[in-house]
Amino acid sequence: MVVDGVTRHVPLLQKMAIWNASNLPVTMDVDGDEKHRAELLTEAAGNGHLKVLQYALTKGCPWDTKTCSSAARHGHLETLKYLLTNGCPWDDETCRYAALGGHLDVIQYAHENDCPWSEGTCGYAAANGHLDVLVYAHENNCPWDHYTTTNAAVNGHMECLKYAHERGCPWDTGACCSRTALYGHLETLKYCHEHGCPWNEDTCRFAAHSGHLEILQYAHENGCPWNEGTCSGAAANGFLDVLRYAHENGCPWDKLTCMWAARNGNLQILSYAHENGCPWDEATCHSAALNGHWEVLKYAIENDCPWDEDTVLKTKDVGVKAWVKDFMSRRNP
Repeated sequence: MVVDGVTRHVPLLQKMAIWNASNLPVTMDVDGDEKHRAELLTEAAGNGHLKVLQYALTKGCPWDTKTCSSAARHGHLETLKYLLTNGCPWDDETCRYAALGGHLDVIQYAHENDCPWSEGTCGYAAANGHLDVLVYAHENNCPWDHYTTTNAAVNGHMECLKYAHERGCPWDTGACCSRTALYGHLETLKYCHEHGCPWNEDTCRFAAHSGHLEILQYAHENGCPWNEGTCSGAAANGFLDVLRYAHENGCPWDKLTCMWAARNGNLQILSYAHENGCPWDEATCHSAALNGHWEVLKYAIENDCPWDEDTVLKTKDVGVKAWVKDFMSRRNP
């Protein structure tokens, strides 16, 4: 990089900004491989540094479709216009990233100048809640698919979700409800379920995995199926209230509930599960020992959890080893 005294100790992107906003001459070293030279153009376009972009072009830096999509993503309309006027190629990512950023003026310009678009345009607009962009794209015949409704629901964008569904955008076959539950958006989950979006055991499992008790309650009370994954998901992440609700309402559990509790050192969850009849096996003790949770291991062994002495003694935790050896000597004097 050849620089003057003003920019000598400034990082590249800051240099670009200084050059672009001042009368300082651009003095970039644009030597390097093709990939590096193309990245310079993409960075300049993405930051709206038209002066730097023009300089790099005079030095033979190559451009590609990423140059336009980078400008579009960050809303630099004038830069995009310059690129198109001078023959830079674009593809459907230009519209897609303009939609992701909510840049309606950019997507209008791109579409009016025959830039291709695809289902990703509507999907990206919905993902970030840009209803005006979604409306424009749909009203101008941009295609959409189930990712539009899923992205809106998963990110809690009710208006985008309603708009798309009411105009015939399809539902996903399962991921929409389960991922909405995972991210804790109860209102959009309710809308999806009440308007025919399918759900399955993953909806309850993902709600439990993230500790969203209210969502789990809604799903169960409205007939969503659940399985052992609901309890093990709650146990894995330490959500005792969720585990208790699931168990008390008839959700099945299996050995993985105890194993995950032990693996993460959660004695409270392990004791609740065991005292309420949850099965366990050698994996419970093994997981506790392997991760150094000797209080959990002690509880499990003292409560007759099956264990493999050789496996447990392989732990690197000195305290665990000492306790196990002492327990064995007391058990077999």
